[in-house]
Amino acid sequence: MRRRELMIGGVLAAGGLVAARAPDARGLDVVLRGVDADEHPDLKGVVVRVDGQVAAERHYNGQPANTLHDMRSAGKSVTSLLVGAARDRGLIDSLADPVRRYWPEAAGSAIGDVTLSDILTMRSGLAADDDRPESPGNEDRLDAAPDPVAFVLETPRAAPPGSTYLYNSLTAYVAGLVVEKATGRQGRDFAREALFDPLGITRFDWAVDAAGRLKGQGNLSLATHDMALIGQMALDGGSAGSRQVISRGWIEESLSPKVAIGAVDPYADGYGYFWYAKALPVGDRTVDIRFASGNGGNKIYVVPARNMVVAVTSSAYGRGYGQRRSQAILTALLAAG
Repeated sequence: MRRRELMIGGVLAAGGLVAARAPDARGLDVVLRGVDADEHPDLKGVVVRVDGQVAAERHYNGQPANTLHDMRSAGKSVTSLLVGAARDRGLIDSLADPVRRYWPEAAGSAIGDVTLSDILTMRSGLAADDDRPESPGNEDRLDAAPDPVAFVLETPRAAPPGSTYLYNSLTAYVAGLVVEKATGRQGRDFAREALFDPLGITRFDWAVDAAGRLKGQGNLSLATHDMALIGQMALDGGSAGSRQVISRGWIEESLSPKVAIGAVDPYADGYGYFWYAKALPVGDRTVDIRFASGNGGNKIYVVPARNMVVAVTSSAYGRGYGQRRSQAILTALLAAG
């Protein structure tokens, strides 16, 4: 990230510190109540945190506040946090390392020589396109494979690694495999120890595949409130209270955009290590945001200039309005501030 985007509670501009505008909690609540009128009955919850505290919260369509919700591909961003936790512990040495260093069985396959950096920026070069059912590495084929690990090893290369951004779940699945190989732990156990327990998240469900491996591509279920806690940790540079959960360096590195994707993604300008970035128009200005994103409109938005986190849960899976609705909610919340 640029330095001005890392200042918590304010923005560092060229001329010095500019105080962040404190959002009006009443205005935030008005925005969330206004969403009651949404015509689609699949919005589940919105939690807004400002200055480290819950400033507004509302749950919709009969959804209890503590319900675990499948955040779909927003779980990829959590997988990125696990990669950072493994690196913080010295279990992953460098993102310049090829996958085969941690997964020796991958040597000789299309994925084996791909660097971890290219994995985390969706530039693996694999023939894996989730929008094309006929693609060899399509996510539905991966999910249906009786041996997902063998499936990955058999997926061919379509482009030189590092040359092309192509968002797909297979690449993120490999990141989960690398975490398990590097740590020698089942992914869910490592996630609990390294991330969830330090954040006070006691309830979660993270699906595994047919081989019992972590589905690093998503399928993590959390309560909306706990999604917001993850965003708060990211906003606070990897810390929770007095505890450094993930190194500040990893948070800065992973949330910093590495690839321009605005030409292929209407909701983002850039992509970091499984985290998105966008300069979002709000009135007559733009606000820099970082976010995790999942099918249906599931989001963890991090807004440093407002010292704000917004978590949205939604089951509008496969429906384009889910993404539009979540962005509209965020825009309205920022405008209310």
